[in-house]
Amino acid sequence: MDSAVFQKLATLRENNVIALKEGKEQGQNVVGTYCLYAPAELVVAAGAHPVMLCGTSQNPIPAAEQHLPRNLCPLIKSSYGFAATDTCPFFHFSDLIVAETTCDGKKKMYELMEEFKPVHLMQLPQVQDRKSALDYWVEELKRLQVRLEEDFGVQITEEKLREAIELLNDERRSLKALQDSLRHKPAPASGMELLTVLHNRSFALDKRETIGLVDQFTEELNERIRKGVSTLAANAPRILLTGVPVGLGSDKVVRLIEEAGGQVVCFESCGAYKKVEPVKPGDDPLRAIAECYLNIPCSCMSPNRGRFELVARLADEFQADGVIDLTWQACHTYNIESYSLRRHIQQATGLPFLQIETDYSESDTEQLKLRLEAFLELLNNGQKRHTA
Repeated sequence: MDSAVFQKLATLRENNVIALKEGKEQGQNVVGTYCLYAPAELVVAAGAHPVMLCGTSQNPIPAAEQHLPRNLCPLIKSSYGFAATDTCPFFHFSDLIVAETTCDGKKKMYELMEEFKPVHLMQLPQVQDRKSALDYWVEELKRLQVRLEEDFGVQITEEKLREAIELLNDERRSLKALQDSLRHKPAPASGMELLTVLHNRSFALDKRETIGLVDQFTEELNERIRKGVSTLAANAPRILLTGVPVGLGSDKVVRLIEEAGGQVVCFESCGAYKKVEPVKPGDDPLRAIAECYLNIPCSCMSPNRGRFELVARLADEFQADGVIDLTWQACHTYNIESYSLRRHIQQATGLPFLQIETDYSESDTEQLKLRLEAFLELLNNGQKRHTA
């Protein structure tokens, strides 16, 4: 894309490695996270930088398989491999890793990761519709608050929590506005361009500066819409991609969809639309944060009705022609949930639905290419109720 702002966002991860090193030399604290359930507001309120850690590349997986089973989720193996080989600078400079029990594979992997860095494991309740679950999760946030205060020698006050809520809510607003620009038909940016921004911004240290960059890029996209400018075909099948987290390095399905003539106009995943719901400030800011995070519709929740409703709503709002559910091999919660999600989408929208199960390697690229081309051909032919 011919945009100076986009280029800044596209190189944000690399540029922030330098800023990260300089910040550490100045005594700044860094907290690494892997999951959307890690409450960034507490980290910000502690005066530290929350950064997403590397876990979307095939490169460190062979090293991870020296300790982890080969038939494990590639996201888990990649995350551990980066830690074991010390090849993720954000992990290297982290003072603390905030982890979470979203799945059995991750929580056992975190036990091994403690050999490299201090890890604070949050015990996530896996039901959302009970007051007891929220009460329990509030206690987990309090436990994290104590850990941050003790490790960094700070006090997390109610005022600091409210300031952090305001900042993170502004970040959510900017991310929603960016993604909402692709509701327009044709979309003003490709799925890969959107993914590039969503991925790189998660590694940024200066959140206010990054919010400003994202807002500038969103305005550029809106200007393209006003001028009727798009590099995408108006009749290209519009795809809603749901399922596991996707980032640069684990983007082969996105690339293949768009190389085959489709356009990914919406990512329902953790780093995208699942991230846009704001914290609703109340009398107790810690409880408000806990409630917001507990409501994230991840497949680790049982039941997970929120995800079904979200996907159906987004399919309508983004004028999707089809839904593709991406699951990583050995990610049992997303793989099993795909059956129920397919049924719900059929009943609620009648849209074609395709599940893709794969890993980070390129070994199945040709097979995936054929399946995706066939699916897009069905969409081009207007077979709206076909499932593959």
